[in-house]
Amino acid sequence: MIDVWKEVAVESAAFYIGWGGLLIGIAFGFIVYRTNFCTMGSISDILSFGDWNRFRAWLLAIATAMLGVLLIERGGVADMTLTMYQAPALGWGANVVGGLIFGFGMVFSGGCISRNLVRAGGGDLRSIVVLMITGLFGYMTIGGLLGPLRVAIFTPLTTDLAAAGISDQSLGAVLSALTGMGVETMTTISTLVIVAALLVVCFASGSFRASGRNLSAGIGIGLCVVLGWVLTGLAFDEFADNPTLISLSYVRPVGDSLDYLMRYTALGAPGFGIVTVAGALIGGFLGALSMGRLHLTTFADKSDSIRNMFGAALMGIGGVLALGCTVGQALTGISTLAVGSIITFVFIVLGGAAGVKTMEHIA
Repeated sequence: MIDVWKEVAVESAAFYIGWGGLLIGIAFGFIVYRTNFCTMGSISDILSFGDWNRFRAWLLAIATAMLGVLLIERGGVADMTLTMYQAPALGWGANVVGGLIFGFGMVFSGGCISRNLVRAGGGDLRSIVVLMITGLFGYMTIGGLLGPLRVAIFTPLTTDLAAAGISDQSLGAVLSALTGMGVETMTTISTLVIVAALLVVCFASGSFRASGRNLSAGIGIGLCVVLGWVLTGLAFDEFADNPTLISLSYVRPVGDSLDYLMRYTALGAPGFGIVTVAGALIGGFLGALSMGRLHLTTFADKSDSIRNMFGAALMGIGGVLALGCTVGQALTGISTLAVGSIITFVFIVLGGAAGVKTMEHIA
């Protein structure tokens, strides 16, 4: 059955990626807006009020995505070793520095990329400016003005795991090399152990168990990530010009979306990243509309403008260095058990905590 679905999806890949990705993005944006899911806000809640529930929603989304990826990989839908996340080149230096920069920047811009996308859909003009600056600085860091500096600094801070006999940077492959057990076995064991631990952390809290909003956010957003993997896994064609196996991510795709708007006639059908950006905007619009919160807002004053633009620039730089954001790495990447994604997640949290403390100091 899977082979039949793959054959159908590959034959009309642009159609399925386009419309399927759009629907996934809409669902993601709607859930984020309706549940007030916010990774930056979850860190602020902990430091300001001692409230861990939104952070637990983030952990529940990770657990849901991890379990989903294990199931679809075992079902033959997608092979995670073909993703950029499990490449044997472990850019640990960029993961650390990029995670810190991104986490710090998202506090100054009032939220991460995905949060700004749904806010823009709800009429927040500040978020539109944030997204444009993030996309600009992201592209500058990929191959623009900051590209050579990125390569010079972080290439030496990359470890080739293949040279050490480790096939890729998935936790399963690393543990397999250490224990001598099979990669598939270690991947299954490590996934189930981590998922169980995350679920214990989440559901040990009575207030979290009673919070329908946070439960919906964690499960719903995790499933959106899984659906992204299912869609691109079914449509994956290794013989295509640019074979892509990916799920939700929002730093580079925001830059790609700006580029697409300017060069539409030269680029053809939009890719998964672009349509999920559009979907998140639509989902945010629908979420705001359904809650009666659809209205235009803008910067409060000059300092608010500077703060948001500064944070946006940092998110663009940090997101590219770390190969993703709170969604692209700390949900999609980590769902593959990539070591680099785990490192990025930790340092995004640390960078976010530093950003919250800095904001409190200068406020």
